[in-house]
Amino acid sequence: MEQRWHHTTVVAVRRGEAVALGSDGQVTLGNTVLKGTASKIRRLAGGKVLAGFAGSVADALALFTRFESKLEAFGHNLERAAVELAREWRTDRALRHLEAMLVAADLKTTLLISGTGEVLSPDDEVVAVGSGGAYALAAARALLSHTELGAADVVREALRIASGIDIYTNDHITIEELTS
Repeated sequence: MEQRWHHTTVVAVRRGEAVALGSDGQVTLGNTVLKGTASKIRRLAGGKVLAGFAGSVADALALFTRFESKLEAFGHNLERAAVELAREWRTDRALRHLEAMLVAADLKTTLLISGTGEVLSPDDEVVAVGSGGAYALAAARALLSHTELGAADVVREALRIASGIDIYTNDHITIEELTS
């Protein structure tokens, strides 16, 4: 049985002095679309950190709350907060059952955070998760290599491409961007 967190697409792109994080808006239960305009992206740490989730909505909301408290506890240090969240997520009996993945970014760092303890920084400044993640990742990499589009435009186009391929991804796109 496929895990529920696969049913969405979240992508982050860093280009120049900007980082953008975007997602589609589709929420599904099995093969039924429950909502098409959900927002899966949040600004945390006073707007200095972007976070997006793929997975169960209730689980992701619980993780956003915990992640924000970790950011506050560690002075908005994204890497330290992410490591502490991943450690707690992996070892806490209740949290271990949460089905979600987080993508988080600030002006310096982009991270993928999972419940199995991974905190990964992409080699090429692009990361994508969810059922449409591979399509969005491929599209974003191609756009970065062959266009001069800004980070937000690359995210938008990558999500639009993924929505045309993945049935669990729609074209209601939400994007947040940080620039220095």
